[in-house]
Amino acid sequence: MSSSLALIPSSGDSPLDRSAAIRALRDMVLNSVVSDHSKRNYAKALDEVFTLCANRSQGLSRALLMEYRASMVEKKLSASTVNVRLSAVRKLVGEAQRNGIIDADEAANLAGVPNLSQKGTRLGNWLTRDQAKELLTVPDRSKIKGERDYAILALLLGCALRRQELARLDIDDIQLREGRWVVADLRGKGGRVRTVAIPLWVKKAIDRWMVAAKIEKGRLLRPLSKSGKVIGDELGDWAIWSVVEQSAKEIGIEHFGAHDLRRTCAKLCRKNGGDLEQIKFLLGHSSIQTTERYLGSEQEIVVAVNDNLGL
Repeated sequence: MSSSLALIPSSGDSPLDRSAAIRALRDMVLNSVVSDHSKRNYAKALDEVFTLCANRSQGLSRALLMEYRASMVEKKLSASTVNVRLSAVRKLVGEAQRNGIIDADEAANLAGVPNLSQKGTRLGNWLTRDQAKELLTVPDRSKIKGERDYAILALLLGCALRRQELARLDIDDIQLREGRWVVADLRGKGGRVRTVAIPLWVKKAIDRWMVAAKIEKGRLLRPLSKSGKVIGDELGDWAIWSVVEQSAKEIGIEHFGAHDLRRTCAKLCRKNGGDLEQIKFLLGHSSIQTTERYLGSEQEIVVAVNDNLGL
C-alpha cells in the first residue's frame, strides 16, 4: 500500500488512526455536496466502503471496489442506485487526489470502476384514479393519526409536493391568493420558488388535522405518540415516506414511495386535459422538457392521433 494513501484506512494503521482517516475523507466529500438527499446517499455509500475496508483489514483498492459493486448487484439494487453510490466513491477519490493523498495514476485506477448500464428510461410508479381513491381510504380518520396520515397523502397526491417540501411546510405558508388557498412561495429543488394551488378537498384534510392536533402555528405535520399525543415540532421526511409505503402496502402495492404520489398527481392532471406548461409550474420543473420526460409518453390507440387527418 502506498504511503500516499495515509488518510485511507490500511491494515498497518491503529484503529484510532483509521477512524480519524475515515472521518477526514468522509467529511471532505460530504462538505462538497449541497443537497441533503445526496449527502445521505453519499454518506451511506462511504460508510459501506469503509466498513468493507475494515472487514477485509486492507486499504481502498480497485479489487475491493469491484467487490463492493458486485455486492450491490447481488442485492439486486437498481442500476441508478449502484451508480449513485459509485459516484460517491469517485468523489472520495477525487478529494483524496486534490488534497495530495494519492497521485493521478492511483486516482484514475480507483475511479475507473465502471457504472452499471441502464437500459431504457425508468418512468417510475404511479396510481390509477381508482387506486388513488382506494389509497385515501386507508387512514383511520376516527383517530388523530389517521387524520394526519390522510393529510399527508392528500398533500402529496393533490399538490404534487416532494416529501422534503411537505416536511418543511409551515402553517403560515398556507395562504389565500386570488380567492383560493395556496402554498405560497414554496422553495423547492434547486432553490426554485413556486406557488402551489390547494384543491378544496386537500384544504379540508389540512383543517381537520389541525383541529384534531390543536395546532395553529409552526410546522404543519408533527410526530405523534402511540396514544395520539403530539410529541414534537416537526415530522421528518422519512416518516412521511413510511406513511406512504405502509398505506400502499395496505392496498396491495409494494415498493411505492412518496415521490410516486407526486408522479401520480402529474399523470392524473395530464389525463384530465391539464396543460403541460401548467403541470410544469405545479411540479416546479426548470423546463417543460423535464416535465415531458417526467410524464413519459403513452400511445392512444382507441382515439389515435391519425384518425382525424381531414383527408
